[in-house]
Amino acid sequence: MIPAAKHLDPQAATLKDPQALMAIRNLELRARVIVEGFWTGLHRSPYHGFSVEFTEYRPYIPGDDPRYLDWRLYARSDRFCIKKFEDETNLRCHLLVDNSHSMAYGSLAYTKTTYATTLAATLAYFLHLQGDAVGLMTFDEHVREYLPARNRPGHLRHLMSALERSPEGASTDLDAPIRRIADIVKKRGLMVLISDLLAPIDRLENNLAGLAAWGHESIVFQILDPAELDFDLHETGWYRDMESNRDLYIDPEQVRKAYRGKLEAHLRTVELTCRKLGIDYHRFVTNQPLEHALFDFLRSRMQRGKVLRHTAIHPSRNAS
Repeated sequence: MIPAAKHLDPQAATLKDPQALMAIRNLELRARVIVEGFWTGLHRSPYHGFSVEFTEYRPYIPGDDPRYLDWRLYARSDRFCIKKFEDETNLRCHLLVDNSHSMAYGSLAYTKTTYATTLAATLAYFLHLQGDAVGLMTFDEHVREYLPARNRPGHLRHLMSALERSPEGASTDLDAPIRRIADIVKKRGLMVLISDLLAPIDRLENNLAGLAAWGHESIVFQILDPAELDFDLHETGWYRDMESNRDLYIDPEQVRKAYRGKLEAHLRTVELTCRKLGIDYHRFVTNQPLEHALFDFLRSRMQRGKVLRHTAIHPSRNAS
């Protein structure tokens, strides 16, 4: 179902401090806290502000909820028919999660990887509760793990386990995962890319164009650490480039202005490229509440006229 826009206010959600969240060791529990806290804060009732759209009829099958029988149609045709709603159509979503070395950086008590995997787990948990099929691909310069989009008992736990594995590779490279997705996923669905996107801009532009070319609806979450934006370094010395593993001698005072200028240009180009390709783009810093990312995900779905079902927000339902 599509949440009524006037009720979907991120400020109304119950926001959790990311540092407190990351202290929860179990990833699935972390995701559940975010999802249930989000909806509890947003609506007094889990169904408040939600509606369904009736689309067509189908024959009554024993076991169907009799509340959805159309008695007027029965009076006219002497046939038992059930109203079929939009929320019977399920989504197929693949989460593409960057697992490169640069994602292991963190100036806070946790890394970009921890933040990104928590976001991926939150989206997976949310979609799983809707009955949607969720898949996962983790990557660096190679595809590290692939789980097809499913909604079966136990699948969510397999997905969470894959997300909890430590980064292994070196640089961020979208070529391999996009080629693999194109080979495997033939039906159109939703692709959610979660990455710091710290790769040469010309390659990124080609990769993002490739993602859009296959006709999938796409959402990009770019994850950055506060120190990467502020360049809050003060001591001159040797620093390790986490993508290339090179040691670089840096005087922060001399390079700060140039660094910030190049980073701003990079981020601006990434965002403009996404907009041009029709990809929804969201940038998040790892000290921002993850409820805002969930809100942006829902808003992206709403703006494209997609259906979000009420089952996703029922707090008594547990993931398998």
